[in-house]
Amino acid sequence: MENKLIIKTALDVLKTEITGIKKLSKIIDNNFLSIIKKLSKNRGKVIFTGIGKSAHIAKKISSTMSSTGTHSQFCHSTEMSHGDLGIISKNDIVIILSNSGNSVELEGVINFCKKNKIHTIGVSSVKNSNLINSTNMNLIIPAADEACAIGLAPTTSTSMTLIIGDIICVSLMRMKKFSTKDYRDIHPGGSLGESLLQVKKIMHTGKKIPLIDENASMRDAVLEITRKSFGHVCVINKAKKIIGIITDGDLRRSINNNLLDKKVKSVMKSNPFLIKDDELCSEALKLMHSKKISCLFIEKNLEPVGIVHIHDCLKTVKN
Repeated sequence: MENKLIIKTALDVLKTEITGIKKLSKIIDNNFLSIIKKLSKNRGKVIFTGIGKSAHIAKKISSTMSSTGTHSQFCHSTEMSHGDLGIISKNDIVIILSNSGNSVELEGVINFCKKNKIHTIGVSSVKNSNLINSTNMNLIIPAADEACAIGLAPTTSTSMTLIIGDIICVSLMRMKKFSTKDYRDIHPGGSLGESLLQVKKIMHTGKKIPLIDENASMRDAVLEITRKSFGHVCVINKAKKIIGIITDGDLRRSINNNLLDKKVKSVMKSNPFLIKDDELCSEALKLMHSKKISCLFIEKNLEPVGIVHIHDCLKTVKN
């Protein structure tokens, strides 16, 4: 009986929170659009603040915003009233989170922003709260049942606020055209940083690249493939541009009595799959998997600058 109760409780919580989250679509309107446009044009920081559970949610949203291209900072509302109001500058936007919107701890930051004409955005579940009546712009979280067993602890409401934060952050990313490269630049560490590593960081360069001139003999091509141990050789023309590729598989399929005396250009495959040096290792790995190849030559202006083997990528990309 106890096991059934646990499962039922878990499913009830999930159902209650999903029901609340679905209500958020009601506030994705022209008011929301105005807030996103205001944030996208902001020249200063976006400062988040709150108390209690709202403070924890505000801190997470601020962190997400910082990592997705918008300068953001979190400061607890109580700390602000004890000296940290000094972090706010005239070009900043302050976003204040409070489920009730009437917490007395918010008065310090609200009054400071009013006095110094700092633009504010209030996020609350109570339409006629002090917070909503005191801010320049606002988002009203739709009323929803808390998933708590006694219906009091912030559960559904905090989930809804967190998701609204994600919606804001992703919307700003789109408006600012925040790219994978931008994301990688501010996430160099950990497994995430490894998954965003560029191929130029791991590619084999210089004399390690297997190269052969298009007019060389296949005998020389075989020697180059053997020496460099990649099972591939890149074919270049007089201008040192990549025009083809030969693999050890091509050798096996083309072997005959005259193969070694043929010119490289008569055996090579034209238009090989290439990748630029600033592409991610994860993208190189995807390409090699989809095309069922084990190596990629790296090009810059069609000149060979490196080669990467699938094993090189597997060492750095965490699947």
